[in-house]
Amino acid sequence: MRLRAGLGEVASTRPWASRRGQVWSSRWGRGAAAVLAGALPALAFPAPSLWWLAYGALVPWLLLLRAAPTGRRAALDGWLGGTGFMLAVHHWLMPNLHVFILVLAALLGLLWAPWGWLVRWVFREASGTPGRALLVCAVVPSGWLMVEVVRSWEGLGGPWGLLGASQWQVPPALRVAAIGGVWLVTLLVVAVNTALALLVAVPSVRTAAVAALAACAVGLGSAALWAAAPEPVGTVRVGVVQPGVIGGPDGPERRFARGEELTRALAERDVDLVVWGESSVGADLAARPNLAERLAELSRQVGAEVLVNVDARRSDLPGIYKSSVLVGPGGPTGDRYDKMRLVPFGEYVPARAVLGWVTSVGRAADEDRRRGTAQVVMTAGKGGELLVGPLVCFESAFPDMSRHLARDGARLLVAQSATSTFQDSWAPGQHASLAALRAAETGRPMVHATLTGVSAAYGPDGARIGAPLGTDRSAAAVYDLPLATATTPYVRFGDWPVWAALAVLAGVAGAAGARAVRTPAPDSRVRPARTARGSAGRPGH
Repeated sequence: MRLRAGLGEVASTRPWASRRGQVWSSRWGRGAAAVLAGALPALAFPAPSLWWLAYGALVPWLLLLRAAPTGRRAALDGWLGGTGFMLAVHHWLMPNLHVFILVLAALLGLLWAPWGWLVRWVFREASGTPGRALLVCAVVPSGWLMVEVVRSWEGLGGPWGLLGASQWQVPPALRVAAIGGVWLVTLLVVAVNTALALLVAVPSVRTAAVAALAACAVGLGSAALWAAAPEPVGTVRVGVVQPGVIGGPDGPERRFARGEELTRALAERDVDLVVWGESSVGADLAARPNLAERLAELSRQVGAEVLVNVDARRSDLPGIYKSSVLVGPGGPTGDRYDKMRLVPFGEYVPARAVLGWVTSVGRAADEDRRRGTAQVVMTAGKGGELLVGPLVCFESAFPDMSRHLARDGARLLVAQSATSTFQDSWAPGQHASLAALRAAETGRPMVHATLTGVSAAYGPDGARIGAPLGTDRSAAAVYDLPLATATTPYVRFGDWPVWAALAVLAGVAGAAGARAVRTPAPDSRVRPARTARGSAGRPGH
């Protein structure tokens, strides 16, 4: 008993146990704060659409990274924040992927680990001169942009939730997109966040932080003036057919019939093109000539081609394709585009031999769709003067695809989509908003046509045209879209902001490396103590 009591007294006099508990509590609290801080920017996207929040939503995360005690801890906070961001912007996938969404978010969140380390390092450098503070406002956004570029690879999920895309309804930001695409908008948004964080955390460089904010404001205003909205050179009238939610085993046939009914209502509207949503036709038209004839009859009735989307096994090629098919009064015109970029897990399972088990825990694709090999510009309209560039669903998120179509001569961009699986989530509205960015980047009007909403149309400046068709509608709408022929700087010069950001990071890394080489290493040799006796005892004395 005495021994046990003595041990208890010794333990009570040693504070290490309580300190250890406090450390773990602090670590868990800091980790939770990083996850929440990373998730905050998701509120800037639809449906909340708090676009203004994007200009300050990163500040808590930046301050947390700056205050990290070590570079390793900053990298961990970057990872946790990135995981929170990925979960927030993809939360609507949870009913499909279940617990696997946590694994995906954690894997993608790793991309922010180097950025977390970079933020801590460069913010500590900012404690010097105002010039260094301005450099921080270039380095931090450049690092963030590299993360967005890497995760935009199709195999990693594609460019969904790019921070710049949250500004889809802000006219000055759309003018910035015309200059440098969504990438330049992202750089601007993160630069404002960085300047605000400097303003709060580094009092010695507040003047420089204010100067950086002023520079961002001037840049935004200059872009709005310099990259003026394209001059219209005519209009095109497009009919969009949205049949609404139709389920059941006979869903494809009933959906086709509803599409026919809505299309006939456009017979007196003098449209130039009618667009149906993704997977609007559930059988190959070559294998079902009766469906092809019904579509040809619709084209004759409305006096315009009908652009449908076939999701079916091909009769001339092995496998299932999702294809945009143009049908005229005489049947399919021969213009066909096979979807090239597929949705991971939704349309194919990456490394199915390893990850095929996902189909047992979520609604992943049972069979991989096949890919097309090239983009296509179709000829439609009265007199064949309308050049149409089709995209299918997920592809509207990729800036390079719409830019490629514009360079190939497309005057109208069309995205055919279906988001009925996520009908009551943020996904339909956010997906439709991407068309505004693609229109502004290319200077071409764009139609986003869906099966179940949200369907919308945007002019060549990215401004929305008419009223969208929400997820509660089964209807057809007609949009008069202004056409433009001018080439935007983004179409002409491409992804130059990405290369500029890479140059900034390479320059900073090179300067840091050169400084490390020039700085001599501390002398680790231990010099003997000099004493009167020692000096007298050395040879020569």
